Amino acid sequence: MEWDAERLVARLRAGGCVAPEEEADELLRTFSAADAPARAAALTRRLAGEPLAWIVGSVELDGLRLHVAPGVYVPRRWQTPAIARRAAALLPPGGTAVDLCTGAGTLAALLQRGDPTARVLATDVDPAAVRCARRNGVHALIGDLFDPLPSDLVGTVDVIASVTPYVPTAALALLPSDTMAYEPATALDGGPDGLVLLRRVLLDAPMWLRPEGWLVTELGAHQVDAAVDALDAGGWRDPTTIPDPDGEACGVAAKAPRRR
Repeated sequence: MEWDAERLVARLRAGGCVAPEEEADELLRTFSAADAPARAAALTRRLAGEPLAWIVGSVELDGLRLHVAPGVYVPRRWQTPAIARRAAALLPPGGTAVDLCTGAGTLAALLQRGDPTARVLATDVDPAAVRCARRNGVHALIGDLFDPLPSDLVGTVDVIASVTPYVPTAALALLPSDTMAYEPATALDGGPDGLVLLRRVLLDAPMWLRPEGWLVTELGAHQVDAAVDALDAGGWRDPTTIPDPDGEACGVAAKAPRRR
């Protein structure tokens, strides 16, 4: 197939892509007209449901292009930058931030771009994700949540940011079929109510945060009230919701509990 933009958009739209014009631009930017087999293979992969970011090898968020390797969770263009912007606003100049469940390193990379003098570390249990994050210039460590962090960070972190898996287990079946067919379940499944990993973070984060430090995390809009209840129960202060560009809640932020 010869790729002109109009025909490509039509094929993508017919295949169920929700943003065919944007996807066509990405494919045309990535695959040379001189390499017809690669272009054809890319289109076949996309029409089969494989994430576009895996096919073109990257995604752009908030003006920053990030490498995304096949098998690594694809950051959500609408929600994740909103979380990063809130975290950046709370991070003092030259401060310290930790990105939990970093995936491709999105939050960490956006924070480091905003303040190159900041100390930003990230963790993930998936070695493929950590390799991807490192390729994006992130100081990423392999391990479960806080486990791989150096002990000198205890009590000094200004901002903990995270995109813990937050899809309730029963809701996984309601996700688009291509999401479940390709994206890693470990990066999506948040347990019965989607908050299992977040509750673990709420228990351990106060030890790592400085007294006025903040937690910022991405969530589904329907989970915000339950998350705020959990924050209140744990003594977290000033919990607030974070809106996405449409004004719908996509996360929460809260200040560390007072020291006892």
